[in-house]
Amino acid sequence: MAKIVWIGAGVLAVVLAAGAWLVWQWMMGPMYRPGDVRAGRNVDAPLRPPAQSGERWAVAPGIELHHFEQGSGPAILMVHGGPGFAPMEPWAAGAILGEHHKVIYYHQRGCGLSTRPIASFTDPNTYANMQRLNRALGLPAQIADIERIRRILGEDKLVLMGHSFGALSAALYAAEFPEHVKALVFVAPANLVVMPVKGEDLFGLVRRRMPAPMKDEYERYMAEYFDFRGAFRRTEAQSSEFYGRFGKFYLAAIGSSASPGTDANGAGYVPLAAYLGLGKHHDYSAALRGVTAPVLVIHGGADLQPESASRDFAGYFPNSRVVVVPGASHFAFNDKPEQFAAAVRGFLD
Repeated sequence: MAKIVWIGAGVLAVVLAAGAWLVWQWMMGPMYRPGDVRAGRNVDAPLRPPAQSGERWAVAPGIELHHFEQGSGPAILMVHGGPGFAPMEPWAAGAILGEHHKVIYYHQRGCGLSTRPIASFTDPNTYANMQRLNRALGLPAQIADIERIRRILGEDKLVLMGHSFGALSAALYAAEFPEHVKALVFVAPANLVVMPVKGEDLFGLVRRRMPAPMKDEYERYMAEYFDFRGAFRRTEAQSSEFYGRFGKFYLAAIGSSASPGTDANGAGYVPLAAYLGLGKHHDYSAALRGVTAPVLVIHGGADLQPESASRDFAGYFPNSRVVVVPGASHFAFNDKPEQFAAAVRGFLD
């Protein structure tokens, strides 16, 4: 009898361990996987929206995207970073690129001047909230919007320019719809293709250069930043203020007070959706290696992000090149507009 009880206890322990492992995988793994959009997973219909004109595109029922443009000629669609930090004005380099191209800027859903579909979360079920957020504002929704914009513009193939986190979004779009990508320009790309990241992540880089009087404040902020369960207790407006506060720490770390021209206080729930979509571990590298379109990666020589991170990002694509703009920060298109525009025009021409 004792032996049977021992065996039963052993089996129960194995079952519990297996269950714990599955729960860990669910909590830590990505909510987005390359191919989700193409397969229609976690994407609201319609994928093909009606054509729109003016300053807002109606990309899905109840979702309109603010946009503006510079210049004329072949289109370049700019995918902004943050996540959730929408451009409030054209890039300085955009005026130069606009001599030969039409540079199109848009605010991603859930941030800036575009529709913000969720005002707050009232469901006590964290998993239900995660699912709702992922479907409304997560990577599947953002990637699907790029495809909707392509169809609105009437472009068979897009030239995409992704900045920072927007580079990852643009890259994942290319992995899902390679036949609709003509060329890709990645500016200071957030190297989150594989997580955990190799080396120090952005938050660690900021921590290392944080002025001493702000270090305690930054540590408290970081503890709250990664409390994802607690994040659902914030309203959309509170979330915008909270995520926008990171800009203060970032500027302090790089020793600058200059505004990058983005709506840092308008990110809403978009950062939360992005981080939950990525999870704490994933590997998207195989999907990116299937992208054969030409790729240009532009790295600012004075960026807080090391050059090695940009080169690692470029290395996932079989047809890529890297250009370093000396003296430029994370925002090379504003710091060194002539050099930036020359690199892009030389690549596209």
